[in-house]
Amino acid sequence: MFYWFLKFVAIGPIVRLVFRPQVTGAENVPRTGAAVLASNHLSASDWVFMPLMLRRRVTFLAKAEYFTSPGVKGFLQRVFFSGAGQVPIDRSSADAAEAALATGVRILQQGKLLGIYPEGTRSPDGRLFRGKTGVSRMTLETGCPVVPVAMVPVSSFRVLGKKIERVRVVVGEPLDFSRYEGMAGDRFVERSITDEIMYEIMLLSGQEYVDLYGAKVKKSMETTGASAVEVVGKLQPPAHETADRLPSSLAG
Repeated sequence: MFYWFLKFVAIGPIVRLVFRPQVTGAENVPRTGAAVLASNHLSASDWVFMPLMLRRRVTFLAKAEYFTSPGVKGFLQRVFFSGAGQVPIDRSSADAAEAALATGVRILQQGKLLGIYPEGTRSPDGRLFRGKTGVSRMTLETGCPVVPVAMVPVSSFRVLGKKIERVRVVVGEPLDFSRYEGMAGDRFVERSITDEIMYEIMLLSGQEYVDLYGAKVKKSMETTGASAVEVVGKLQPPAHETADRLPSSLAG
């Protein structure tokens, strides 16, 4: 109930008025049943825009710290994120990745929409980075479709000197990977599926693709003080190799 209160009363109307988000292809989201909504990740507010523009409730996986902070602030934060459709995961433990996968599978088995960001982190520089294979594992284990989604900046404005982006949420057609049924755990299959998903997101968003994990680029930026462009230039394979490794559609 609190989710719908936030969407239609407390937050949604304000966001619509100020940011004027747009949506294309919302009809591609299944009306019923489980599905993974796999999106690029440009801003901390992406998780607000996507569910705001879709009819069905979307559940996201969020770091456990949002739910365990002490005091009044922690309580309010916990109530807000729980009500906003966030499910806590502990990203600090050795088994964090498996725990996140298990939580995602459980949500999908309940017939819900699960929103995830295959890149695993916000883009360091606005480009689309290599996807992690957790998304493919979840679709293989549940048999649910993956709906590619792109957050596309369409204009910007400034508030108190800070640049604010207005976005269009572009929803692609569902991807069916039933042809790989029973192959969960095969790393080559999971890599291929993830690359196909990232290819579709790339087409929807118009972003340049970088064959590196965004988290690795960010870590190098923190360590060296270099810009994302400099780090990518150093870590990315030569141009002739990169062309051969662009994610490609496997449909057909």
